[in-house]
Parts: sequence; structure tokens; C-alpha cells
Amino acid sequence: MASNAQALADLIDKQAIHEVVLRYCRGIDRLDFDLVRSVYHPGAIDHHTGFDGSIDEFVTWVEPKLRAIGGTMHHIGNHLIELHGDVAISEAYSTAAHWGGGDGIGMVNFTSGCRYVDRMERRDGVWKIAERWAVREWTRSDAGRLTLPESDGPRGRRDGTDPLDTLRAVLG
Repeated sequence: MASNAQALADLIDKQAIHEVVLRYCRGIDRLDFDLVRSVYHPGAIDHHTGFDGSIDEFVTWVEPKLRAIGGTMHHIGNHLIELHGDVAISEAYSTAAHWGGGDGIGMVNFTSGCRYVDRMERRDGVWKIAERWAVREWTRSDAGRLTLPESDGPRGRRDGTDPLDTLRAVLG
């Protein structure tokens, strides 16, 4: 049985790893590719549907695809983390909606379910992704289902003027 101090240290590590996954999702959804890069260690590898390579190659591959569509929204569900010293296995379930975009850019208006299976490493006291597998479990077409918002109000933006960006700028 782990000591209270070890249980607390494990909990702190698991929270740090969970926040790595959440920052990745925010970076993708807000088109903040510096944030996306920041969750990977140098030399990290990413495996996505249609892509295998370094994080810089991943950003080069995914950025034009994301800019061509109206937006994405990732939701993280079950998240189990196995700690092995300075290495961890993180498995986070995700449902991600993708909408908008013009003709000829491939599939748009779809929702997919995946698992982010990550080899996380703590280097210099910081947890980041060393290798990621974005395991696609299912995809559903939402074509013809997207509707306009029911009235005026705040809208998500991916150009630096999202309400989150405004609040962060005010708070410094």
C-alpha cells in the first residue's frame, strides 16, 4: 500500500498528465499550434489516421486541414493513467466534432470517437507526450445536420478573439 505522500505525488502527476491532454485539445480547437507543440517533448512522434511522424510534421500536416473547416470541439471522457516512474501510459477517450468548410477538402461535418494512447515522459520535472497514437474507433457523418445558432450571443472563434483569449488578455 502506498504511503499518503506517495498517493499525493501520484495524484499530482496524474493531474499534470491530464492537463497535457486538455491543452492539446484546446490548441487544436483554437488553432493554437504553439500550444499543440508545447505538449510534446522534442523528438516526439505522433500517429494519427493518415499521418505518422514528428510533431513539427504533424502540425504542418494538420494545420491546413483545420484551417479549411469551420471548427472542431474535442471532449475528453474516460482517462486512465498508469504511472511507471518517469514514464506513464495515458489513455484518454475523446469525442470530437468537426464542422464547416468548403467543397473539395474532404470529409467535413463529422464526429469521431477516438482514444489518445500516449507514452508520457517526465523530463526535467515536466510531463509531456513522447509518443501518441490517436486510435480512431468510429466516425459518423453529420452532413445535413448542422444548424445555425438559435440567436445572437458569444461564438467560438479561432482567430485570437475568442472569449477565452479576451479573458486571458485581461488577466495577463
